[in-house]
Amino acid sequence: MASNNALGRDKLFDLTGRVALVTGGGSGIGLMATQTLVANGAKVYITGRTGEKLDRVVEQYSQGKDSIVPLTCDVGSKEEIAKLVKDIESREPCLCILINNAGISTPTVSPESGSAEEMKQNLFDTENASFDEWRESYNTNVASLYFTTAAFLPLLQKSSQRHPGWSGTVINISSISGLIKTAQHHFAYNASKGAAIHLTRMLANEVAGQGLKVRINSIAPGVFPSEMTAGESGGDQKSHIPKEKYAKKVPAARPGRDEDMAQAVLFFAANQYLNGQTVAVDGGYTLAAGL
Repeated sequence: MASNNALGRDKLFDLTGRVALVTGGGSGIGLMATQTLVANGAKVYITGRTGEKLDRVVEQYSQGKDSIVPLTCDVGSKEEIAKLVKDIESREPCLCILINNAGISTPTVSPESGSAEEMKQNLFDTENASFDEWRESYNTNVASLYFTTAAFLPLLQKSSQRHPGWSGTVINISSISGLIKTAQHHFAYNASKGAAIHLTRMLANEVAGQGLKVRINSIAPGVFPSEMTAGESGGDQKSHIPKEKYAKKVPAARPGRDEDMAQAVLFFAANQYLNGQTVAVDGGYTLAAGL
């Protein structure tokens, strides 16, 4: 039976001694996750394709030497993922937390039309729709989750051996766009996020079926400020979305805050009984949109 002390927030969400990796950790939700893990005691490796962006995160958000370690990597390449594994393997005995956050959006298309011919022009003839766009979206938003998770399974399994009572955890950052029925003008992106959610479930099942102590779950964010949703970020690597922009679209009447994502990340990282699940952190967006 747990004592009151064991159920205090400092015990429940203490990540001291844990090693984490956040892909796409230079801005947006990846940066929110990085800050959260560091603030609660973890050592965090962050990856991205732009070294300068990663270095700025280290300068601005580290809490002590080597609390955040930048490593450039394109998780759309098996070769670079394999190199990343070897790099972390040479520095750490295990990996406790993997957050697959790197993702891309796609150009928008407009299904609204007055005829089948016009709809065909909007969805097929447009330059914004191509097989390359779909391939790139799936490569980054789906395949990279699969290959990165698979490559790190041995290090994730070792974390349960090093930390009794702990199971290695993978947190895939998907999206409410993979849950709702509307296309939101970007079919390829929404389809890829739906695939990422199903991939999470499949991986969790297959990994558990092999007896590995690795949990795999997915956070489906609603509207959070990032370079993808806001179009840019400031010198602090943070983005901003005006509250009034979503006042009527989201029951919470605002975009998500860093604190909202931080609480979700801590829950997914620390709860040892959560596996194979996707939770929407969206201010009620999916209620308003209808699944």
